[in-house]
Amino acid sequence: MSSSDPFNARCLTSTPLGDRILYKLDTLRGLGPIERLPYSIKVLLEACLRHLDGPVVTEDHVRALASYDGRKVPQQEIPFMPGRVVLQDFTGVPAVVDLAAMRSGIARLTGNAQLAKKINPLVPCDLVIDHSVQVDAFATGTALTINSQKDFERNQERYQFLKWGQSALSNFRVVPPATGIVHQVNLEYLAKVVWESKGTKGPLMLYPDSLVGTDSHTTMINGLGIVGWGVGGIEAEAVMLGQPIYMLIPEVIGFKLTGRIPQGSTATDLVLRITEMLRAHGVVGRFVEFFGEGLSHMPLANRATIANMAPEYGATIGFFPVDDQTIHYLRLTGRDEALIQTIEFYCKAQGLWRHDQADIAYSEVLELELDSVEPAVAGPKRPQDRIPLSAMKRQWSNDLAQSFDRPRRDKHVAEGTAGLAAAQPAGVTVRLNGNDFTLEDGAVVIAAITSCTNTSNPEVMIAAGLLARHAKNKGLVRKPWVKTSLAPGSKVVTDYYDRSGLTDDLEALGFYLVGYGCTTCIGNSGPLPEPISAAIRDGDLIAASVLSGNRNFEGRINPDTRANYLASPPLVVAYAIAGTVNIDLTRDPIGTDSNGKNVYLKDIWPHQKEVQSVIETSIKQEQFLKQYTNVFEGSSEWQAIHSTTAAIYEWNSQSTYIREPSFFQNLESEPEGIKQITGARCLAKFGDSVTTDHISPAGVIKADSPAGKYLIKQGVPANQFNSYGARRGNHQVMVRGTFANIRVRNQLALGIEGGFTVDFTKSNPPVTTIYEAAMNYQAANTPLVILAGKDYGMGSSRDWAAKGTFLLGVSAVLAQSFERIHRSNLVGMGVLPLQFKDRQSPDSLGLDGTETFDIKLDDNIQPGQDITITAVKIDGAKIEFTTTCRIDTPVEIDYYRNGGILHTVVRKIAASEGQ
Repeated sequence: MSSSDPFNARCLTSTPLGDRILYKLDTLRGLGPIERLPYSIKVLLEACLRHLDGPVVTEDHVRALASYDGRKVPQQEIPFMPGRVVLQDFTGVPAVVDLAAMRSGIARLTGNAQLAKKINPLVPCDLVIDHSVQVDAFATGTALTINSQKDFERNQERYQFLKWGQSALSNFRVVPPATGIVHQVNLEYLAKVVWESKGTKGPLMLYPDSLVGTDSHTTMINGLGIVGWGVGGIEAEAVMLGQPIYMLIPEVIGFKLTGRIPQGSTATDLVLRITEMLRAHGVVGRFVEFFGEGLSHMPLANRATIANMAPEYGATIGFFPVDDQTIHYLRLTGRDEALIQTIEFYCKAQGLWRHDQADIAYSEVLELELDSVEPAVAGPKRPQDRIPLSAMKRQWSNDLAQSFDRPRRDKHVAEGTAGLAAAQPAGVTVRLNGNDFTLEDGAVVIAAITSCTNTSNPEVMIAAGLLARHAKNKGLVRKPWVKTSLAPGSKVVTDYYDRSGLTDDLEALGFYLVGYGCTTCIGNSGPLPEPISAAIRDGDLIAASVLSGNRNFEGRINPDTRANYLASPPLVVAYAIAGTVNIDLTRDPIGTDSNGKNVYLKDIWPHQKEVQSVIETSIKQEQFLKQYTNVFEGSSEWQAIHSTTAAIYEWNSQSTYIREPSFFQNLESEPEGIKQITGARCLAKFGDSVTTDHISPAGVIKADSPAGKYLIKQGVPANQFNSYGARRGNHQVMVRGTFANIRVRNQLALGIEGGFTVDFTKSNPPVTTIYEAAMNYQAANTPLVILAGKDYGMGSSRDWAAKGTFLLGVSAVLAQSFERIHRSNLVGMGVLPLQFKDRQSPDSLGLDGTETFDIKLDDNIQPGQDITITAVKIDGAKIEFTTTCRIDTPVEIDYYRNGGILHTVVRKIAASEGQ
């Protein structure tokens, strides 16, 4: 099948799986320096080459990738066809809701219910339910049972809907609750590294595993040598329906690692250092590829930890090529031996096997000596703000003085007038379970071993257990005000904890198993004991959480913790013992032993040899085979859930969880075209680093919020509110929750925390909720804009940050810079992202948000073009300025013209009727 024509690169080859077809990259050598391409670019090139006979990939796309020069990357769009999609339930439920709504929309638009079945995944899709369990019960042996029961009670309707999706949609599987976290399940079981095509005639075809996922930490799979990244549910749905991901060819930053992580430091400390370095360097929209002799002895779990936090350092992916460590991990986790041999054969045949001698043409190169990594935490509000452990006490004093506004409780707050911050309070006496203690600023009230980032890594998990063992042996205990929890990403963790005897040691420190899921990391930390919560509120205390997660944005972890720190699992245990972040754990005693003698962290910190010894004796292949044998079956509670199997979902207008969204209910067969935005008002003006948690919170729904009032009106009591994340199948809740984060600060509302703004539809404009003002603007047919600073939309991939923005009536977002996923999501919902020119900002232009805005647009808009905006002040003065259109590719113009990706797909399918 081979040919001298480089574009006919199919080759029949004998492999450990038998004869297979490969698309050989070395046949393209005449087009460019294939051997110097970054490994991740080779994966994109293979995908384009393999889809060359299809309707979207052209020879120009192949040429552009084959001739890739990292120092001169062209602004050229390519289509990427990922092999599969992974989802979690917080983002997956609304994605399936959209698919169901698209079926309903096509049936209405065409009158053809059969045509609606074309809305169906065309690539394999796996949804893992991992975001729903909350930490209600803790520090007890019944915590797992109680939290699991509450999970099914709260989410029965959502789970019924997912079972409908499982039966009504093809290529769609659901991993039930209490199995593990999506990224760890993907790493340990779903991922194949090399896949083979399905077919009935002739030899099958081998190709690299690739994916997109509806969670930003999908990048964890990059540690296994697989190209994949997080997208919003909107883009993921397009991929499900056969649409490619259109992207600009990325720059690839090489990151060289040398040496070894020293005793006392962990993979968590390493990734916090990498995050700090790459955020400072700037890698948004870029690939990062790790290389160097430091990888030769780096276990795959450490690579996965680093890859997991690519969203935190801003990169699209953090890629580790396949090598011997990859093969070792695949064998440990029970992958088929013939597949493992094929993976090694394929990667070596395609130049995808890691070679440190390879002269790869990276755009830039950074370097880190692993021996320099020291213990650290990150916080109190952003993952990139790394603090060496030795500097934590000093930094806490600085943060306490500079980084936190005390809650303002004077009556002027409701009127939008700035009040004075309360004086720093003294400690507050609390009585809990019959004992009195003093709670002060910096008190650690949550210590959580949680999240995909670290609970997939045996080195740090075993280290946490051994530290707990050493602490227990010295008579140390957790402080009584600390809510402790252990939520592994895989049942394999429980298995090796039990086998090593570390379960009892962790439980002695309060770290009982609370569930298998994201829990505290996603904001499902559950309520604090009421005496603790009351003391924090009434005493205006700045309380802290310490978690082994990847996100610590404001308002995310718990409403009562204003300071949140990321740390390794053993440090989480240490802070539970210390009970405060106002401590230097490298010098100050962490507690006293049973004889009253001071105990220091160094006295209980496990040695690397001890950790490795436990790993070697406690982690075996049969544990993985056992846990994943029946991974899709679930518990008896899951099996007992029944749902409709109709092709068109039967919407329940009374449901408060699953509602047909309004996106496709009045869809016309043709779009109206792009028109000028005139007389727009500013709904909100924000500063830098507004996250998708600020825009669309995932956690607690307050009873006095617009969403809470809506639920109460629907007959839902406050104790049944669940969370915003769990309610994402109901657009009525989610639009009311947009910009409702308790820590978001809209400068229009004089800096009041929470979802407030000024309503210019009223005389003497009052301060009101953002939702109420937006509805008034919609009634007045007034379009809206958002003004923002740098890094707008950083954080999670949640598509509701864009959907909610759209449903509020926002036509454009003007920001100094956008994070990758949120920018794409805005376009995917028909909201125009506009970027201020360099060295310009709302403040530098004199924009305070009281203006009206005219945005000059027409139907011939082009990617990246200049867009002129005229802002008119209250006194009639005009400010004219130019922004850059952040619709980045030609196909995104088509999406924007249609009102979004999904609208485009629906119209295409509707237009195909009768063809």
